[in-house]
Amino acid sequence: MNFPDYDENTAFLGDWGPFQRTVFILLCLSIIPNGFTGLSMVFIGDTPAHRCLIPAALNITAEWRNASIPLDEEDENEDSRLSKCSRHRMDIVKSYSDRGLLPWVDVNVSAIPREGCVDGWEYDNGTYISTIVSEWDLVCSDDWRAPLTSSIFFCGVLTGSVISGQMSDRFGRKIVLFVTMGIQTVFTFIQVFSPSWLIFCLLLFLVGMGQISNYVAGFVLGMEILSPCIRDIFSTLGVCLFFSIGYMMLPLAAYFLRDWRMLLLAFTVPCLFYVPLWWFIPESPRWLVSQGRVAEAEVILRKAARMNGVEAPDVIFPPILSRENAGKLQSYSLFDLVKSTNIRCITALLFLVWSSVSIGYSALSLNTSNMHGNIYLNCFLSAVVEVPALIMAWLMLRYWPRRLSLSSTLSFGGLVLLFIHLIPQHMSSVSISLVMLGKFGLSAAFSMAYPASAELYPTVLRNTALGACSMSSRVGSILAPYVIYLGGYYRSLPYILTGSLNVLSGLLCLLLPESLGSPLPETISHMQTAGFRKRHCSPTDRKCEEEYESDHL
Repeated sequence: MNFPDYDENTAFLGDWGPFQRTVFILLCLSIIPNGFTGLSMVFIGDTPAHRCLIPAALNITAEWRNASIPLDEEDENEDSRLSKCSRHRMDIVKSYSDRGLLPWVDVNVSAIPREGCVDGWEYDNGTYISTIVSEWDLVCSDDWRAPLTSSIFFCGVLTGSVISGQMSDRFGRKIVLFVTMGIQTVFTFIQVFSPSWLIFCLLLFLVGMGQISNYVAGFVLGMEILSPCIRDIFSTLGVCLFFSIGYMMLPLAAYFLRDWRMLLLAFTVPCLFYVPLWWFIPESPRWLVSQGRVAEAEVILRKAARMNGVEAPDVIFPPILSRENAGKLQSYSLFDLVKSTNIRCITALLFLVWSSVSIGYSALSLNTSNMHGNIYLNCFLSAVVEVPALIMAWLMLRYWPRRLSLSSTLSFGGLVLLFIHLIPQHMSSVSISLVMLGKFGLSAAFSMAYPASAELYPTVLRNTALGACSMSSRVGSILAPYVIYLGGYYRSLPYILTGSLNVLSGLLCLLLPESLGSPLPETISHMQTAGFRKRHCSPTDRKCEEEYESDHL
């Protein structure tokens, strides 16, 4: 199918008129809820300090009540040394109390047999009123459910990445954007009334599906509507920065709303204000053209020209385009991402990059509750460090080649994490500084992965490809909680694994095609070649397209 040079045919709109500014701002605002929803498990799923409940109705002396919880030897802090999952047998303790014996004076308390927390647990309310952990007792023998909850969310994100990409390429960017925003909002609201952990996880899975779907659809919509010189700032200081703003709002909201149900309810309120955006955000004209709906694309572009105060040409796209597209429309799927050798290599490299950076980014973000100091301040700092990273990413995308920018940030973030295992355990402040530096590098790499990937794939596959790349990154997110868990065996093992993986992916991404200064490809034959050779077909070179299809397809 022959496509026009879209950017050339729409150059009359200019780069930064009222139309582009409106689309830019509204799409960025639609990203904010993803920031506080995507990482809300840091607070909603945190485990407060806890110990076995001693029933108030149990008639024992205060001395024996204080001695009923045994000490664990692993922790140095006396408060944290109280056992979280066992207590001394209450029938024996009550017998000693009734006989007037004193603990540690008349009785060796450590010799009293232990039992589990048969009456439940009591939780420290100093940090939270409640979390899902304290609500459904996801501790001790059920402590595996807490990290599984985060993984279930990312499983939903993974599923949404697969489904929404194909739906967006088939039905349009705009409708998928708003439908999935509705899914995210409605099911987050229903979560507030979850009667059990199982129902909560089911709803969380659906929230994850909606969360990533509207993020990717909004990103692709902006990349296709905005001019080439605005795409870099949209993908970094636009989309990613507004995600970080939502991330920074998370600890602020969590600080004032210590109950997990109220926190979730607060997440749904801002989303209601996005309903009117349906009448202000247009469908992607580029996607409409790729579907042969040229007349609809021209209506949107003429309206944009009126907003910008410029005159549109009588004919924006050649009339022959409509006739050709009407008879040659072709549907694409995930299988087209591995159909030829070239696109297969590009997809494999990008899958490695996305999964590697996601493991590192997610592990460092979710681990803030385990760092020394105040959890709200740590989470806020983890979000703030992304702002200078995004500014640096924007500058690098503006002046540096794409693959060099991506390679350098991935390698920097990975190398910093590898240094952590060299730091003595008592120098925790140095380790935390290196963690923040690693988060800085990986945040910059993550923000550049989106535009670098979007510029490599053609319009007919772009949303499907980004959905697949996002799917691979969510595989990394699902694994991240278990990578953190490996720290229980060796403190630095998570940093060694994530650091090594990101350094490797940073080196291999140098094999990706360079897209700086190149127009967005419209068909598969317009894609550049992986490796260090630069070869692709221009939209008007039919002979090149035929040769490409015979050689690669």
